[in-house]
Amino acid sequence: MSEERVVTVLVAVHTPEDEAAAVTALGAQSQVTVARRCAELTELLAAAEAGAGTAAVVSGDLPGLDRDAVARLRGAGLRVVAIEDPATPAERLAGLGCDVVVASGDTESLVAGVRGDAPEVAELTAGLPGPGAGPGMIIAVWGPAGSPGRTTTAIELAAALAGVGAQAARRSGLLRRHRPAPAAVAAGQVLLADADTYASSVTSRLGLLDDAPGLAAAARSAGQGALDVRTLARHSPMALPGVRVLTGITRASRWPELPATSLDVVFQRCRELAAWTVVDCGPVLEADELLMYDTRAPQRNGATLSALQAADIVVVVGGADPVGLQRLVRGLEDLRDASVPVPAARLVVVNRVRVSAVGRRADAQVRDALARYAGVEDVYLVPDDPAGLDAALLAGRVLAECAPGSPARAAFVGLADRVRELVPAVV
Repeated sequence: MSEERVVTVLVAVHTPEDEAAAVTALGAQSQVTVARRCAELTELLAAAEAGAGTAAVVSGDLPGLDRDAVARLRGAGLRVVAIEDPATPAERLAGLGCDVVVASGDTESLVAGVRGDAPEVAELTAGLPGPGAGPGMIIAVWGPAGSPGRTTTAIELAAALAGVGAQAARRSGLLRRHRPAPAAVAAGQVLLADADTYASSVTSRLGLLDDAPGLAAAARSAGQGALDVRTLARHSPMALPGVRVLTGITRASRWPELPATSLDVVFQRCRELAAWTVVDCGPVLEADELLMYDTRAPQRNGATLSALQAADIVVVVGGADPVGLQRLVRGLEDLRDASVPVPAARLVVVNRVRVSAVGRRADAQVRDALARYAGVEDVYLVPDDPAGLDAALLAGRVLAECAPGSPARAAFVGLADRVRELVPAVV
């Protein structure tokens, strides 16, 4: 940092002794000015967004301090320096996204952190071993509104990636409780996450009890800086052999429980927990808060945008009928114009291909339509199989368990192989 630049600091320290020590140490510096002493987090955020400071000093015990608040401070251009306390250790403050974490009473490190002379948290923790076996891949399954089988595609793709077979699991009854899962990470596991904030249905589709939304619980832990791989494993029990499930929200009105700032961390941990993470996304891509005067309003579509941004591959699902193909063409345009960067690796899947809705030579007509109107040459087709899919829906199972000979199941297995081809480094 240039010595000619004056650093203006906003101080929000809950403990009076630490606040007095911080203000005294910072005030003694020639190029550092304490612009405001904030009594609470709300005042700190207001001052930061008004441009009153370039750095913020916060205490770990500041009420309301979470990852979203730190993201707002950093979004306002402030360097966030946190003072740890026994109730909020350095690891948790680092998980909140603070730039620098210093010990209580260490005023020398505090001044260095504010001036930018201290190493950031990422540098301090870069050498720490992680509990995961290695970085996994994230697959976002997305489709425009009205896409048939988006959730079914996510479920069957996860089962195919895990190698679930007809004899892999036998269960009695139509409903099953979550199986207890060890916290240890197993290589080759698949994690299925339901991030649809409009019509979450993975839970009911698999016959699980929806008593605890796993993704919301993981997001809460991430927001408090307390999410590690083992905590994520506890929130994602085994529902199928080799497949963990992060269940979605039980009601659409609970969408504020899935903030994008927290889900960014959740998806990072998913990479450490499983070799493959399949995310069932909602259909809407608009960053609707940009249309409002309050740009800090919660994002209804933040979960979908976060998943798309984190994904290595986006599987785009559409329906094989005139309406579904029209929506798919427009959806591909919306995906290209999304407000977040979306990876280039995209696989277009057209579901429920049938002669009755498309006409003769249904496969060729679907391919020709997408090539002409969307410029998509590589299209993967899944045939319609109402009998097999209805049996799986009724039993709350996957096709490999109740209809192993289904042509749709064979297509989803081929889809899993196509995904592996796109990412040859992952077995």
